[in-house]
Amino acid sequence: MEQKKALPVLFLVMFLVMVGFGIIIPVIPFYAEKLGADATELGLLMAVYSLMQFIFSPLWGKVSDKIGRKPVIMIGISGLALSFFLMAISTKLWMLFLARIVGGLLSAANMPTVTAYVADVTSPENRSKGMGMIGAAVGLGFIFGPAIGGIFSKTNLNLPFFIAGFSSIITFFLVLLLLKESLPNEKRQFHKKAISRWAAFTGSNSVLFVLQLFISLSLAGLEATFAYFSAEKAGLDSTQLGYVFMIMGLAGAIVQGGLIGPLTKKFGEARVIQAGIIVSASGFALILLTKDFTTAAIYITIFGLGNGVIRPTISTLLTKNSTSGLGSVTGLLSSFDSLGRIIGPPLGGALFDLGSGLPYISGTILSVFALFLFQLYKRRENALNN
Repeated sequence: MEQKKALPVLFLVMFLVMVGFGIIIPVIPFYAEKLGADATELGLLMAVYSLMQFIFSPLWGKVSDKIGRKPVIMIGISGLALSFFLMAISTKLWMLFLARIVGGLLSAANMPTVTAYVADVTSPENRSKGMGMIGAAVGLGFIFGPAIGGIFSKTNLNLPFFIAGFSSIITFFLVLLLLKESLPNEKRQFHKKAISRWAAFTGSNSVLFVLQLFISLSLAGLEATFAYFSAEKAGLDSTQLGYVFMIMGLAGAIVQGGLIGPLTKKFGEARVIQAGIIVSASGFALILLTKDFTTAAIYITIFGLGNGVIRPTISTLLTKNSTSGLGSVTGLLSSFDSLGRIIGPPLGGALFDLGSGLPYISGTILSVFALFLFQLYKRRENALNN
C-alpha cells in the first residue's frame, strides 16, 4: 500500500524537478553569451554543475541514511529553486557561475535520495519497476522542459529561469504535503560510526559502479557532439534535432515506465543490463550510418532504449546486494554518473575534432568493454552463489 501511494508522488516530483531543470537547458548558452561568456567559459559553466554533483551526491546520500529521505529531498529542491532565481537575476558571469555551483551542491541531494526512497518502499522483486518509473519521469521532464524553455525564451531570456524557480517551489510544497517519510527512525544510521563514502565500492559491486561510469561517459559524449554530427551527415537543424531527441525520450520513457518491471521479473536484472549494453552498442554503431532525419531518429532511439534501461537496473542490483546504507549506495552511483558527465563532453568534443565519427566508434568500443566488465561481474556473482 505504501508503495502504491509513494511512487506516483515520486514520479510527479521527479518529473517536475526535471521539467524545471530542462527549461533552462536551451537558454543557458545564449544567457551566458549575453553576460560575456566565450565557448570555453560556457563549457566550464556546464562542467562545474556536474563537478558539484560528483563531490556531493554521496554526502547527501549518507545524510539521508541518517536523518531520513524527505528532508534531504526538500533541501535538494530548495537548492534548485535558489539556483534558478539566482540565475534569473544574474548581471555578471561570476553570478551565473555562483548560481550553478549552489545549484549543483544542493540539488545533488535529489537523485540519490529519491532512488534510495524507491528502494525503501519497494520489495526486491518490484524494485526495477520503481526505478524504471523514476527514469521515465526524468526522461519525460527532459522532453517537456526544453520545449517550455525555448518557447518562453523568445519573450525574455530571464523568464525561463523564473518559471523554473516557481516550478521548483511548487514541487517543494508537493513533497512537504504529499510525500511521507520512507525511512523510520529505527532504520536510520545517525547513531552509527561514520563510514567512508567508498564503503559501498566493494567486491563485485565495484564493477557496477564502473559500468555506470562508462554508460554515462558514452551518453555525455554523444549528447555533446550529435548536433554537429547530424548537421554534417544529414543536414539537421536545431528544430529537427529537437524532434529527434523528443522521439528518443518518449521511447525511453515508455520502456522505463512500463517494460523494465516485467522484463526484470521474467529475465532477471543481469540479463536486462546485458541486453541494454548490446542494444546501446548497436545504436552507437548504427549512428555512423546516419543520412537523413528518419535514420537519425531511428538509430539514436535504438541507442537510447539500450542506454535507458541500464541505470535503473544497476540501481536495483546495487540496492539489493549492498550492505551499506541505501543512501550511501545511490549517492556513490550518482557520483560515478556525474563523473561521466564531466569527462564525456570535452572528450567527445576532442574526438569529434579529430574525426566526426570517432565519438561513436569509441562509444561502440566502450560499450563492448562494458559488456566484458559485466561478464566478469556475473562470473564473480555466480562463483559466490555456488
